[in-house]
Amino acid sequence: MKHIIDIPRTAMEVFDMLPEGTRCEVIDNSLYMSPSPTSDHQDILGDIFFKIKQKVNQYESGKVYVAPLDVYLDNELSVVQPDIIFVKTDNLHQIKKRGITGSPDMVIEILSSNKDYDKEKKFELYQRNNIPEYIIIAPETKEVWHYLLKSPGKYEKVLSETGLLRINSINAQLSF
Repeated sequence: MKHIIDIPRTAMEVFDMLPEGTRCEVIDNSLYMSPSPTSDHQDILGDIFFKIKQKVNQYESGKVYVAPLDVYLDNELSVVQPDIIFVKTDNLHQIKKRGITGSPDMVIEILSSNKDYDKEKKFELYQRNNIPEYIIIAPETKEVWHYLLKSPGKYEKVLSETGLLRINSINAQLSF
């Protein structure tokens, strides 16, 4: 008896074959794998997520998630796992069992080993998918790069302070 093996033709097909929990993302038909985050990364991630979760729950403004959770963008041709993801109540229909389909209202990336990946590749992906708010944090220095979508496909950098998050999508100011 002859066995037919389906060979994956796209990065997304390879992604779909990976075991659950594999730290892998797909952007523009390229696979990106990264090592586990550092302890500094995880410390700051936990602190920020906890504070955002409190605000979101207090005002019942939506749902907030911490990585890993898949976010499908580019009409499901790209998939990423932002460190923190916020979806407003009006957009909860985007949340599916396998992850979030479409652009969340806010994402936070905490820099780790490949800083250019978050600052360039993910920046371009989030911008073209019209994610309203993108925040990048350097865990060592607590420097913040904060971007708001000012027109379709165009981010504008907003003034930010070290160790302070002003998150427009949840109307909150949080120190970390």
